[in-house]
Amino acid sequence: MKVSKRGEYALRAMIHLSMNYGKGAVPIHDISKKEKLPEKFLEQILLSLRKAGLLQSKRGIGGGYSLIKPPQEITLAEVIRIIDGPLAPLSCVSKMAHVTCPRERKCGLYNVMLDVRNAIAKILEGISFADVCKRTKEEQPLCAKHS
Repeated sequence: MKVSKRGEYALRAMIHLSMNYGKGAVPIHDISKKEKLPEKFLEQILLSLRKAGLLQSKRGIGGGYSLIKPPQEITLAEVIRIIDGPLAPLSCVSKMAHVTCPRERKCGLYNVMLDVRNAIAKILEGISFADVCKRTKEEQPLCAKHS
């Protein structure tokens, strides 16, 4: 598994939205400026996250994006899977995009990559955006309040 630039930007945008959870919609321009992300690219990413059911959007004055559910209910694994696909380093060990290999049950590489996939999934599925907010060194009154 490798997180793409698109995946990294999605994670950073989700952290920003988590930090502002409960304050209303956050304009794309604000996220782009604060996180130093290209606005047009960010628009595409946020649209993907909205279509996946993590975000809602509001048009017009006071518009922007906001989380549909609290940051403690959204994991890093969820966002990475939406943007970059499976967490597995090889398709033969993937749960979401499994490709059968005739050797997989006897293959040493399969067993090692299965362990890698399981370790990655355990970590990323166990960390919510509220957890990341706690680790962020910025002032975070709402993240601490909602976790």
